[in-house]
Amino acid sequence: MTTAVLEALFAELRFDADGLVPAIAQQHDTGEVLMLAWMNRESIKETLAGGRVVYWSRSRRALWRKGDTSGQIQHLKELRLDCDGDALLLLVDQVGVACHTGRRNCFYRAVRDGTLAVIADVEVPAEELYGKG
Repeated sequence: MTTAVLEALFAELRFDADGLVPAIAQQHDTGEVLMLAWMNRESIKETLAGGRVVYWSRSRRALWRKGDTSGQIQHLKELRLDCDGDALLLLVDQVGVACHTGRRNCFYRAVRDGTLAVIADVEVPAEELYGKG
């Protein structure tokens, strides 16, 4: 990734007041939407340089290398930006589950028939992902 390409990308992106842009992770081969997280310039640079997705954790105020704790890594296949430049779409190859709850994706609740329903089961208990229990 050349400096010129990074500069062109950053010129097109509209970061918020905290220097962040929302990033949607989508499984590259199935189209499944996995999660929404946040990225800053540093996390975008690291992701593009290494091919492994790195986000910005708003709660920890630090880079979040997806999978460092859980082993559930995302490998970047393609990075896209939307028409307004205020959101990213990351086409990824998800290793394991994407959600910290142990589900395949973070969108496991849905409003159906007037109720809020859980529509996906836990695949890996959180205790196994994070060693807590």
